[in-house]
Amino acid sequence: MRLLVAEDDESLRAVLERGLRENGYVVDAVADGEAAMAHLRAYEYDVAILDWRMPKASGIEVLEAIRKQRIRTPILMLTAKDTSADRIMGLNVGADDYLVKPFDFNELLARLNALQRRPALTVDPVLELGDLSFNPASKELTIGGNVASLTVTELALAELLLRRSPNVVTRRTIASQVWDDEAEAVGSNTIDVHVGRLRAKLTKSHTRIETVRGTGYRLVEM
Repeated sequence: MRLLVAEDDESLRAVLERGLRENGYVVDAVADGEAAMAHLRAYEYDVAILDWRMPKASGIEVLEAIRKQRIRTPILMLTAKDTSADRIMGLNVGADDYLVKPFDFNELLARLNALQRRPALTVDPVLELGDLSFNPASKELTIGGNVASLTVTELALAELLLRRSPNVVTRRTIASQVWDDEAEAVGSNTIDVHVGRLRAKLTKSHTRIETVRGTGYRLVEM
């Protein structure tokens, strides 16, 4: 089994590298986030251990980058951050497990074994079109890197259009996917109103919502 260890603390990195090799693992060890990203793009690992705080790129930044590229290597976050908010952030970005320092090495081995037994990771990738980016984990839409201020309904509509782009999304599909009461949405101008509001908020992006008369809408890049 091949592992990647990304840890900037030299002494801890050496301990991990030695201990994992003694337990039969093939280990690549790096000291910063940029090196971790390069290795994850170049090689296939059974598991990667990422320190949260590293120079050049943090563990969270590495995790976000590789998940956007649909690299599904199981990730164990290794960190001194132990608040529930930190754990939630790491898991939402795409981490598979989370171990707080200081830790027992046998527990690390047990967690690695558990990760290897899991089915292949299935994550919702970040949806992108032009300068639009929607993160299903954080439920945020960004335009050119800036978070757009959207209502819950507008976010759901944007996600649906992004997922189906460049195909046309029918009004009935929009009603069934975005509204609880499908019949009410189809039988009124509710859909048109919300599409109009979303369209107005996307005016500064390099995308546009096209109306396909008699059918529905589609999101396209300009």
